[in-house]
Amino acid sequence: MSQGLPSFDLVVATRGRTEELGRLLDSLEEQTHDAFTVYVVDQNDDDRLRQVLAEHPGLDIAHLRSEPGLSRARNLSLGRLVADVVGFPDDDCAYPPDLLERVARRLRDEPELGGLTGRATAADGRSSPSWKGDAAVLDRGNLWNRAISFTIFLRRELVTRVGRFDEQLGLGSGTPWHSGEEIDFLVRALGQGARIAYDPSLVVMHDVRDADRGLGLRDGSSVGYLLRKHGYPPWTLARMLVRPVGGMAVALTRGDRDRAGYYAATLRGRVAGYRGARRSKTSR
Repeated sequence: MSQGLPSFDLVVATRGRTEELGRLLDSLEEQTHDAFTVYVVDQNDDDRLRQVLAEHPGLDIAHLRSEPGLSRARNLSLGRLVADVVGFPDDDCAYPPDLLERVARRLRDEPELGGLTGRATAADGRSSPSWKGDAAVLDRGNLWNRAISFTIFLRRELVTRVGRFDEQLGLGSGTPWHSGEEIDFLVRALGQGARIAYDPSLVVMHDVRDADRGLGLRDGSSVGYLLRKHGYPPWTLARMLVRPVGGMAVALTRGDRDRAGYYAATLRGRVAGYRGARRSKTSR
């Protein structure tokens, strides 16, 4: 263990996966900084995780049970957190061995930072072209391509101040907005004056999903919801609608109908999510 570095609470919501969770836990056993607790929030209706957890006796694991829903599972853990820094790894990602040490050193050395975000790559080093390559301090306008939940590390006092995840968002929410819960959380943190930095050299390994129509519609709907929820100005809304139109046009000129379909679904999703957020507010 590296002395004098911040400790971590790692919140892992999991459902239906055992082999993938085992790989994540394997990667955590290899960390060069081992001051952390893993909160495994189990949403399965059976005991499939018993053997997986038993195979990692060297880890400090707290096994919790939750009803389905990613945001709901994370909220269950919030009152139990005691470490200096909180992370939210997916149950199918993996950390490079020095990740926690690198995050801890930077947060120790830059006390003005409320948190850090990194970048996702596949095991073979591939990364989605949507990820930005330049380091930046996050703001409401630039965070869309500089954060995803399993690359986010926030100081616990900031997490406590921001509060609960929006259970209308995320997988298992029962709404059309199946992603974006972490972006919502970051926007709220920034609204409280938090300074959060994006460091693209901090990578987490995670499979890169092909850009299909289903993904475009899902993520587009969540983006539209967030744009209305957080009162983004009309010029931001226009920019977020023009981008998929431009992507569709480029894809069509290249004869890539699948990619064009992805951008078309993204556009439909953003419009539907924006309208749906308005209806959701009206019905409350």
